[in-house]
Amino acid sequence: MTTDRRNPSRDPAAKRSAAALLFGLAAVLLFGYAAPSRAERIKDLAAFEGVRENPLIGYGLVVGLNGAGDKKGPVTQSTINMLQRMGLSINSSDIKSKNAAAVMVTATLPPFPKPGTRIDVTVSAMGDAKTLQGGTLLMTPMKGVDGKVYAIAQGPVSVGGFVGGGGGSKVVKNHPTVGNVPGGAIVEKDLPFTLGKGDHLRLFLHRQDFTNASRIAARINEEFEGGPAAAVDSATVRIAVPDAYRVRLPELITVVEALQVPIDLPARVTVNERTGTVIIGENVRISPVAIAHGNLTIEIKTELQVSQPRPFAPGKAETVVVPQKQVTANEPKAALVDVSGASLGEIVRGLNALGVTPRDLIAILQALRSSGALRAELEIL
Repeated sequence: MTTDRRNPSRDPAAKRSAAALLFGLAAVLLFGYAAPSRAERIKDLAAFEGVRENPLIGYGLVVGLNGAGDKKGPVTQSTINMLQRMGLSINSSDIKSKNAAAVMVTATLPPFPKPGTRIDVTVSAMGDAKTLQGGTLLMTPMKGVDGKVYAIAQGPVSVGGFVGGGGGSKVVKNHPTVGNVPGGAIVEKDLPFTLGKGDHLRLFLHRQDFTNASRIAARINEEFEGGPAAAVDSATVRIAVPDAYRVRLPELITVVEALQVPIDLPARVTVNERTGTVIIGENVRISPVAIAHGNLTIEIKTELQVSQPRPFAPGKAETVVVPQKQVTANEPKAALVDVSGASLGEIVRGLNALGVTPRDLIAILQALRSSGALRAELEIL
């Protein structure tokens, strides 16, 4: 029985293992543990050139409103014009428009529409109609931005709410002056479009970012030989069509859209001052900082006291109203709170320790941004 007494320091394999271990430890110390990026489908990050929706708009009439229609406005003239196109001659004084309402009709034309397919439309009252409940939209041409008719809308309006009451009392549910006509428009005209431009396709990112554009191009190049994709700018990825897919562009698009790409999210804080909503992204960081926030509340109360003279009081006695005003100011004590964070959880715990309302939090975030402690983009809606 023999024992291997070789010196590990002289073994080449041991040296390589030790070097790899030291390199790994150095990488961890220098850069920390890499947080895994969230992967998304290319289909959710970008869209191919030309594959887009197009808005349509039209002006129409909704009839059968049982007295809840327009009392004034263009509905009378619109009714007269409609009846004249049907060959009827009628006097404007004979038109009572309370059962009809002038509406704007909107719809979205999907990519590659085919004549005969149906799309949903939205109907919105223009005048003083109380509700569109129970009404029927008459035949309405739907036009695009070029003024051409691409669809025809007609059908019963679904409101999903109601309005009722009388004698000064009214009950309203939802928004009764806007309704939908599911499948209410029939596409009459196709859009002229050729998928792709010869030998290449272009992807447009929904949100511009150089890193994400480069990652999308790299992921496509991993899937297809020859490196057909390249990032043109922060919003565009150009894909050369492989020879095997020259006559099978839909298959190429299907494969590309299904690819998973690790995305890079910017450090952003989104604030909506109208609603008091604050959204903090996962990459937001706050440098070590101490925050003291206090609220000053001033309350002014006015109490009206009435001085009533006694019956049969001598002289010109009269009732006098004497206002009694009281002003109070309240400012709670504010203590300094240490707030810093290398992760979203630490930031949330630090900000919650202040015990402030969303409105106060918006002011604190703006102050942090001004001081340079907030390492993120502050977006105010």
